[in-house]
Amino acid sequence: MGMTARVLAVDAGNSKTDVAVVAADGTVLATARGGGFRPPAVGVRAAVDALAEPVAEAFAAAGITSVDHVSACLANADFPVEEEQLATALHARAWGTTVEVRNDTFAILRAGITEPRGVAVVCGAGINCVGMRPDGRTARFPALGRISGDWGGGWGLAEEALWHAARAEDGRGEPTALSRTLPSHFGHDTMLALIEALHLEHIEPTRRHELTPVLFTTAADGDPVARALVDRLAEEVTTMAAVALTRLDLLEEETPVLLGGGILAARHPQLDDGIRDLLASRAPKAVPQVVTASPVLGAALLGLDGLGASAAAQTRVRRFYDA
Repeated sequence: MGMTARVLAVDAGNSKTDVAVVAADGTVLATARGGGFRPPAVGVRAAVDALAEPVAEAFAAAGITSVDHVSACLANADFPVEEEQLATALHARAWGTTVEVRNDTFAILRAGITEPRGVAVVCGAGINCVGMRPDGRTARFPALGRISGDWGGGWGLAEEALWHAARAEDGRGEPTALSRTLPSHFGHDTMLALIEALHLEHIEPTRRHELTPVLFTTAADGDPVARALVDRLAEEVTTMAAVALTRLDLLEEETPVLLGGGILAARHPQLDDGIRDLLASRAPKAVPQVVTASPVLGAALLGLDGLGASAAAQTRVRRFYDA
């Protein structure tokens, strides 16, 4: 019975999808990878259709056709109604007897903690924060951009850097090296040339995210405007974490605060130090740490949590991904 497939773990982000079939004893029987998961762009049905290929690949490798439970951590599952829609669509696939859908940020959180207790702030293309307690209580934010009060993320930072660089060049803003380093990245001499290239889409709009590392490099070289943007991101990350800790009544308890996503995992010294200093002031018992584990591990652990799996089973699946 130990090798019976119990959980289909799914971590589906905007750029890629990872799936794993996990046995009752925590043995990972098969894994697979697929493309991005984008319901807002293609619709729920088409997005779930895109999951079918990696799931079929993993099921074939494991020699099964279904599991007991599907634990799916999905991008763009920001409201309960969206989680319900996605859960219904997944249940219709008959991949598992039961289905639970969460926002993909929960996968990063669970991957970094030994029990379902803590807070995670994720900063990649966007920014998000979630928290959980073993009793099932959670804290979260819609994380839909400016309409939900968000600031930060790689895309937002690139936009802010462009704004300051444009105003510096034409005299509306204070001088900043960003007015040189941003256009230089794309082979231009001036911000005006870069603005024109972006506007006319001579540069693909999706390439704007390439400017975020340029911002951090410019900040590391001492530019005050760039450094102020990095400091503001540290402030935002800390604020989200402190609010989530407060909502869960964890502010006065030693609690892990996981930092994930490409920007936070990069360990930029100014940002890293700024977050830790601010947390030490606002949430002294928070224990910040960077998460580098695969998020699908978190989806698997959440699935095992729901089935009441043993600590040994959870250790076994974690060792697979640590290796």
